[in-house]
Amino acid sequence: MNKRRVTVAAAVLILSAAIIIIETYLWNSRKYYLTSVVIILLAMLPFFVRFERRRPQVREIVLLAVMTAFAVAGRAAFYWAPQFKPVCAIVILTAAAFNSEAGFMVGAASGIISNIFFGQGPWTPWQMLGFGLVGFIGGLLFYNREVKTAPIVAYGFFSVLVIYGILLDTASLLMYSQSVTWKALLSVYASGFSFNLIHALGTAVFLLLLKKPVLSKLGRIKTKYGMMD
Repeated sequence: MNKRRVTVAAAVLILSAAIIIIETYLWNSRKYYLTSVVIILLAMLPFFVRFERRRPQVREIVLLAVMTAFAVAGRAAFYWAPQFKPVCAIVILTAAAFNSEAGFMVGAASGIISNIFFGQGPWTPWQMLGFGLVGFIGGLLFYNREVKTAPIVAYGFFSVLVIYGILLDTASLLMYSQSVTWKALLSVYASGFSFNLIHALGTAVFLLLLKKPVLSKLGRIKTKYGMMD
C-alpha cells in the first residue's frame, strides 16, 4: 500500500471511531444499525472514488457492467434455490481475471442492482460490502497469478462462509435485535450457519463449473484490448 492508501485507510478508521463515540455517548438511544450503515458507506467510498479518479476506459466500464449483469442474472435465475447463488463465484472470477478493484466494483454493484428484483432494504449496504469484500480479497489472492482450481474453490467456500456470512449475520443482529450481546450474537451466528453453508457450497460448485470458461474468455478479452493493466 502506498502512502495515499494508508492515509485514506487511517481516515476511514478515525471517522468510524468518531461515529461510534458519537453513537455511544451523545445519542439518547443507541442506533446500532444507522451507525453500522454509515461505517459501511465510509468503507466503500475509497473504492468508488479511486475508480472514478482513475478515469477508466469505456471498454472497461462496459466489461464491468457485463459482469455485473451476469451476476445479477445468475442470482435471478436461481431465485427458486434460496442461498444457492452464483453471485460470489462470478465476482471472484472477475477479480482473478482483472484486479481487486474490479472485483469490489462488480460485487457492490451486483448487490444493489439485484435487489431491484429481490427487494431493497436495510440489508442492501451490507450485501454490497459483503460481495465487494469477497471480490476484493479474491483479487489480492489470485490476480496476476496462475489460478488453480482447488485454491480458488476453497477460497470461494470459506470467504462466503466466514466473510460474507458473518457480516450479514451481524447485520441481522443489528437490524432486528433490541440489544447487542454476546449471547445474541452467538445465537444469530448459529441460526444462520446452515444458510451460510448452502451459500458457500453453491459458490464452490459454481466456481468449479465457471472457472475454466469464464477465465479463458476474460483472459482473451484482456489480452486483445490491453484492459485493466
